Amino acid sequence: MSNWFFASDIHGSEEQYAALFACVRDERPAVVLLGGDLLPYAFARRAVKRTTGTSTGDFLADELGDELRLLRQDLGKEYPRILVILGNDDPRAYEEILQDLEADGLLQHIHMRRVAWQEDARRRTVYGCSWVPPTPFRLKDWERYDIGRGVDPGCVSPEQGAHSVAVDAHDLKYTTIAAELEKLAGEDDLSEAVFLFHAPPYQSKLDRAALDGQFVDHVPLDVHVGSVAVARFLSARQPRVALCGHIHESARLTGTWRDRLGVTHVFSAAHDGPELALVRFDPDRPELATRELIGPILRHI
Repeated sequence: MSNWFFASDIHGSEEQYAALFACVRDERPAVVLLGGDLLPYAFARRAVKRTTGTSTGDFLADELGDELRLLRQDLGKEYPRILVILGNDDPRAYEEILQDLEADGLLQHIHMRRVAWQEDARRRTVYGCSWVPPTPFRLKDWERYDIGRGVDPGCVSPEQGAHSVAVDAHDLKYTTIAAELEKLAGEDDLSEAVFLFHAPPYQSKLDRAALDGQFVDHVPLDVHVGSVAVARFLSARQPRVALCGHIHESARLTGTWRDRLGVTHVFSAAHDGPELALVRFDPDRPELATRELIGPILRHI
């Protein structure tokens, strides 16, 4: 039985990262998947500070990177495969530092990538996608139009928001999440695949926002804020497992952190409390997945 961990929307919480790494040390999972919004909230409002060849005061390099090195030192050959994507609160300028950590063998950044390996007698394949539909927030590094160029009331289009890196104007205007997912998956057989998203599928039990009774310019807001493109993709292509986060309050509002689209099991690790929401699952038996709220604990590792 393969043991995989999934966590998301940690937002730089020292307590939640400590809880995650304590569980990794104790349970030795084969794979750890991190589904975006990994950095402290303040990083979305702060310029990236880098000096030649190094980073200055950088959370990824100076804190998370050091903890991963200690974890690898402690676990040796049992160090897990760590697959990550960034989320809409994570400036894309930090992608360069993820590349440094990947070069050091600490993790793999898998946005718009397909990663495959042999685990025992099984071939494992994981696909990553950070894109989310337009939000009300200013940072747009990981936002794209969903299935067309529409924007929900109160939201800011990818073309009007801020970016921490230069972006091609044509891509901002015409690239959709729907097209990106088709490009990512191609003609692959996805029946055994795991998808790591930041955005949950639209009108699922995992994209419910606390927008009840709210209006913008007299227009009622949709309480479901997930991705139509993700929902359609999962329904059409039916991977074994899809993972998501992004909407912190959804599990509290709907009473569940999991959903099912056809044969696809969909799990969310987003949580609006102080605890780490840790999903444990076996990709061969996703129906047995569990989610535990852990902490908060404060421990330097």
